[in-house]
Amino acid sequence: MKKTLLWGLAALLLLSGCQPSAPISTPTAVASPTPPLETATPFPPVPATQTSPPPTATEIPLPEIERVLIISVDGLRPEAISLAPMSNVQALMETGIYSLSAQTIYPSSTLPGHSSMLTGMCPDKHGVDWNDYIPENGYAASPSLFEIAHNAGLRTGMVVGKEKLQQITPPENLDFFEFVNDRDSVVAARATQYIAEGFDLLFVHLPLVDILGHLYGWLSPDQLIGAKHADEAIGILLGALDEANLREGTLIIVTADHGGLGTSHGGKDSAMMTIPWILAHASLTPRVILRPISITDTAPTAAFALHLPIPEIWDGIPALEAFGEISPIRDELPCP
Repeated sequence: MKKTLLWGLAALLLLSGCQPSAPISTPTAVASPTPPLETATPFPPVPATQTSPPPTATEIPLPEIERVLIISVDGLRPEAISLAPMSNVQALMETGIYSLSAQTIYPSSTLPGHSSMLTGMCPDKHGVDWNDYIPENGYAASPSLFEIAHNAGLRTGMVVGKEKLQQITPPENLDFFEFVNDRDSVVAARATQYIAEGFDLLFVHLPLVDILGHLYGWLSPDQLIGAKHADEAIGILLGALDEANLREGTLIIVTADHGGLGTSHGGKDSAMMTIPWILAHASLTPRVILRPISITDTAPTAAFALHLPIPEIWDGIPALEAFGEISPIRDELPCP
């Protein structure tokens, strides 16, 4: 029934130009658009009496990572980024490090995939083998990224477009959780209030690309319209970070839970298994990640950035090369 309602909403959004007359959740504020990057101010000339040279760019301290924002575009195939196009995501890629060949887990479905994303574990460890909201099944096995962060005293939260994602971690690991049964822009607008209040770890889930894929097919013109609107929602989040003066200290991770082929996903076809994986922060040196990346690497990378312990039980590894360190050698991805 929930899927039917969501799909009906998606079709209505497309037919009406994505301007529903009565949204289920109404944002209280609209974030300002992301401002253009400012041109760096040159250093002043050295006075004739000064013996030491002016500081170089490498001597300027890089901004530290103080918080992490994880954005998941449900069902986003990497090809959609350029086909839509998703200009905000492309801008993050230009200033960060990324892989367009990262791999999700099998089954390549929403709840198992997000569980692996946020617990750092393969399904055989986190135990989520269902893909509907089934409260009696409980939660993904511990420890999740949110449990570790919350136990360390960090402010954690989720704003999601699918109710079933609350089964990733128990509510005691979250300072706030909100399910917004509406279009991506409304999900993002609701998340802006929590950005304004301040956070240390925030997960935002945008559902419409997946819904439109099931209705019209992956990489169809209709789904690409949804990808464009997902990108606009990401712009809302980036604008909120700027407005709250939090952008510089925030590591932004943009990724997905799975891809799709035809009107479905869940299998092992590369179109279903391949996802984008993007890290953006002012301290990162822009480049493409050439080594294999797994969806399970998301949690340990976020934990490393927040100076949190990484449990030995986790299957993922942090992308240490993003932070100027050498990553462990990986011959093959986990979660075969």
